[in-house]
Formats: sequence, structure tokens, C-alpha cells
Amino acid sequence: MTLRLTGVEHIHANGQRSLAGLDLVVEAGERVAIIGPSGAGKTTLLRILATALKPSAGSFELLGVQPWALGGAARQRLRARVALVHQAPPLPPRQRVITAVLAGRLGQWSLVKSLASLLYPLDSVGARAELQRLDLGDKLFVRCDQLSGGQLQRVGIARALYQQPEVLLADEPVSAMDPVLAGHTLGVLTREAQSRGVTLLASLHAVDLAMEHFPRIVGVRDGRIAFDKPADRVTPDDLRALYANEQLGRQDSASPVGKPMVVQIPRC
Repeated sequence: MTLRLTGVEHIHANGQRSLAGLDLVVEAGERVAIIGPSGAGKTTLLRILATALKPSAGSFELLGVQPWALGGAARQRLRARVALVHQAPPLPPRQRVITAVLAGRLGQWSLVKSLASLLYPLDSVGARAELQRLDLGDKLFVRCDQLSGGQLQRVGIARALYQQPEVLLADEPVSAMDPVLAGHTLGVLTREAQSRGVTLLASLHAVDLAMEHFPRIVGVRDGRIAFDKPADRVTPDDLRALYANEQLGRQDSASPVGKPMVVQIPRC
């Protein structure tokens, strides 16, 4: 068992509840897509799994330990075993791609090695190998501010893969890519996770991509799990209930273009 959430809740500082009594168990090596409408709690869930947020209530076990029962140093070592891919990777604009990718191992390297790598990249071969998987091998020494949004997301994925984590969390990792590139990138991500034995959880707005690339689908709505099923057992009725009223064009704050979100219910 890689992670277990029991009765987990999270209440923001403004009093808004984003997760309510959520239970979830994920075994080692599983590949799980988390889907649901905007504001359902998907990003909050991933941030809790990454130990970036502390649950307001309930229990959380990750890789055999309870993160918030650890001291600061021990929790930091635990975090080095978990990678989080952000929807908008926090990459300094003037940083070169090779430095951004190598930063994936800063939590595992000594301070001296980390500082040395910032001044002179220590593993260009390893960084290039991860970038080539994502068709970015020619961008190794390009500055991040010269890349498109989709290219930045792929750099973020390359950095997570270079980290060699035991758990890989991805928050809308292909939202800035066109459908063909998004499908290709998710294919790379899921294949690499499977071949490396990495536990992968990814939140996705694109239901068709989730159904195509992930064996297990967890639907989240209003901070609760609406369903948790193998992909081939998710029905159109499950999806209609999960996205009820989303077809009405509610503004999707996560959309990079700010357009109303219209959910396409795939045929199962």
C-alpha cells in the first residue's frame, strides 16, 4: 500500500471546505486518474498527497508512515520520494531547461552537489534522456521563458521523471497541450510509470484521456469521492452525475484560455 486516506477533510483559511470525509487507498504501482468538475477538490487532494497541505481532520499514511507525525527533516526526506507535476510549473523564466530538469534531484543530493549543479550542470546526459522521451531533447540549453506553455509542462514532467520518485502526482499536466500532443504525453507518462514501478495519480479535465490512459478512475465532486472504478466499468451515467450542470458553461477558472467548460461524455 502506497497511500491511505481515512476520513480526510480540508478547510481553507477562509472557512471553505474543499475535502469532506474522503477515503482512498492506492496500492504500489497503480495508475489512477482523478476526474471531476472544477472546484471539486482535485488539486487540494494532490497537494495533501504531496504533503504540501496538512489535512484539517482524518488520517493520512504515505509510503508506510504518517507524514505529519514526522519531524521536519524526516518529512523533507519523505518528500524527496514524491514528485508533483504542477499545471503551471514554477520554473524561473531565465533558468535553462537542463537546470530545471536536474532540480528534480536537489532533495536527494548534498548541499555541495546541489550548488555545484546550479553553477555547472552535472548530468546533462540524464537530463537529455528524460527530455527526449517527451520530444524536447533539442531544448536542453534553452531558457524557460522561450518555451510555450505546453513545452513548459513537458519540462515539468521530465523533471519529475528525472527525480526517480516512488510516487508521482500530476495536477492537470497536459492542460496547455493540443489533444494529440496531450495524448502522446500522457502515453509517455503512464508507460514510464508502469515500467519504473512508480505509483501515479493524475488529475485531468479531459475525461477521454483519463479513460484511455488510466486503468482506475476516481471521480471527485464537492470534496467527496463520487465513484472509484476500473476505467472499463465507468458508465456514461456515472459521468453525467459527476459533471451535472457543467454542460451549462460554468466558467472554468483552471482553463488557461478562460473559456466556459463543456464536458464531453465519452461512449463507454
